[in-house]
Amino acid sequence: MFEFNQDDVMTFVHDHAIPWSINIVTALLIFIIGKIVVKILVNLLGKVLGRTKLDDILVDFLKAIANALLLLIVIIASLDQLGVDTTSMIALIGAAGLAIGLALQGSLQNFASGFLLLVFRPFTAGDYVEAGGTAGVVKTISIFTTTLHTPDNREIIVPNGQIYNGNITNYSKLPTRRVDLVFGISYDDDIKKAKEIMERVVKADERVLADPAPQIAVSELADSSVNFVVRPWVKSADFWPVKFDLIENIKLAFDENGITIPFPQMDVHADVPVTQESEAA
Repeated sequence: MFEFNQDDVMTFVHDHAIPWSINIVTALLIFIIGKIVVKILVNLLGKVLGRTKLDDILVDFLKAIANALLLLIVIIASLDQLGVDTTSMIALIGAAGLAIGLALQGSLQNFASGFLLLVFRPFTAGDYVEAGGTAGVVKTISIFTTTLHTPDNREIIVPNGQIYNGNITNYSKLPTRRVDLVFGISYDDDIKKAKEIMERVVKADERVLADPAPQIAVSELADSSVNFVVRPWVKSADFWPVKFDLIENIKLAFDENGITIPFPQMDVHADVPVTQESEAA
């Protein structure tokens, strides 16, 4: 039978059991206290970021990243207390991160672009933008994608990398916009009369801003018409209603005053060969 030697037991307890127990308890304390400290620091970070103008999505994302990194430090410290070789573990984590990064290049690009979009804010929810090869009203901006709603009520989800790496046109960013219209009249019509009609119609629309003043001028002597540019300034929200109304109202005013908008014309000359029969006739 196996006999216990009291001296061996005491030696084992003194040399192994007590140090291991102390290390385990210390590692647990490090982990528990570390989690509490991490939670306090993350909440403090959230309060600081909450006082800034950063988007709530970005604030939550930064808090999640800070929480993950701090917890990783706490776990490494706990494992180090247990005697685990954390140097090789850190190297392993770095290699795994590199491999994952290479495998997810597209997703990481969208992630980085989403982060930059939330930081620099070239547009916000509710803006009408043209970006990523499409246009629509911005509904949500997430870390990886941006959701747009088109005027005909379609939902388009665009990767953030595609948006950030291209041109972004924000039609809602500035408070005012200029409406650019072109009207052509016949060469036989009275230019001054046509200009007065357009000025009267533009001035009658209360949505047109007085400052900057609307511009109405002859822009081109085209092949079949004298072209005018009509450029009133309006609030950004009134752009499309004013544009549609001015086109209709100016056309109706032209009709009432005998101003014609000519159709494009092309004169075709055909040479008819003379035959013997036509000469005999």
